[in-house]
Amino acid sequence: MEQEGLDHKVIGIGVIGMGGFGLFAVQQFLQTPNTRLVAIAGSKREEAIATAKRFGAEQLATLEELVSHPDVDVIYIATPPFLHYEQSKLALNSGKHVICEKPLAMNPEQGREMLELAASKGLLMVTNLMQRYNPMFARVKHLIDKKLLGEFLHGYFENYAGDEGLSPEHWFWDRSKSGGIFIEHGVHFFDMFAGWLGEGKVIASQIVKRPDSQDIEDQVQATVEYGDEETGKKLVNFYHGFTQTGRMDRQEMRLLFERGDITLHEWVPTRLVMRCVADEETTRALMDLFPGAQLNVTANIGGDDRTLKGRHKTFEAYQQIELKFGFGDEKQHIYSELLRLMFRDQATAIHYPNTHRIVSEHNGLESLITAMEADRMAR
Repeated sequence: MEQEGLDHKVIGIGVIGMGGFGLFAVQQFLQTPNTRLVAIAGSKREEAIATAKRFGAEQLATLEELVSHPDVDVIYIATPPFLHYEQSKLALNSGKHVICEKPLAMNPEQGREMLELAASKGLLMVTNLMQRYNPMFARVKHLIDKKLLGEFLHGYFENYAGDEGLSPEHWFWDRSKSGGIFIEHGVHFFDMFAGWLGEGKVIASQIVKRPDSQDIEDQVQATVEYGDEETGKKLVNFYHGFTQTGRMDRQEMRLLFERGDITLHEWVPTRLVMRCVADEETTRALMDLFPGAQLNVTANIGGDDRTLKGRHKTFEAYQQIELKFGFGDEKQHIYSELLRLMFRDQATAIHYPNTHRIVSEHNGLESLITAMEADRMAR
């Protein structure tokens, strides 16, 4: 088959852990040209049976059959975290590329071993940190790097997650299987802020246990420090609480700058509200960065009032504005596109091993190291 004028071998996908999210993800992966679902292993769940029928895939009884299948090139692993290490090693030792749901592993020692094994065999060992493929991620990165609202000063991420589907017996609450909330869930957001601000250092962390429970840890928070004395230290607070009814599941993050702030909504940010003071040049740059945004003028600033002060700095502004962006987008469609972009990026690397990737092996390891620091400090 041809893609962009070049002959490419069809990439065969094998899946371990075909549940609800596995089905959602595979549907997106298979929209990459020259890709097909070859087989699913070790699952008799409804989703696995339906997916096998839909895509004409084989259902295999064992993982060994899957990793030794001659038509499988990449193994997608969507199992609980405690299985990632052994299953990934099995696939890598069989010469298969691996894309794994977060986290990479249960601890950095396992993660380093997995990455070293993959590198020795010239294979991918990628954690699905799809946040970095979000156009909103790139827009916020540009906002920070170009200092359109001045220096970044502080941030927070608040995750008010639902736990309706997590019975007391669910593996999520078992630290030996999930690694705890920081490791199972927090890696996404540690990676996101590292992409915006660079490497961070955990300086404080806490864990809260649910009263009258069997040792259930349902709330965690950490403070991560970015920057240094020369560039200026910035603190970001991360909170995850799995305490809400499903209908109240929601996420919010805020980034504070010298001349305003932005608030982002959803765990994959799809909606943004900005409040700031700006001159004409900055307003134009903001509207270019967020095309189609709704701009509301909170106040016009004129005369001598145009010279403003903050942090012992002086700057000019012509308006105080509120900007809203992304409120017309369908979040499930955005999630779908991020999965498509992630897989296409990795598929390109399979065809062209030296190509640049937005997410590569180090992302999974670095986010896991930060998560482990937070978990250890809280204890």
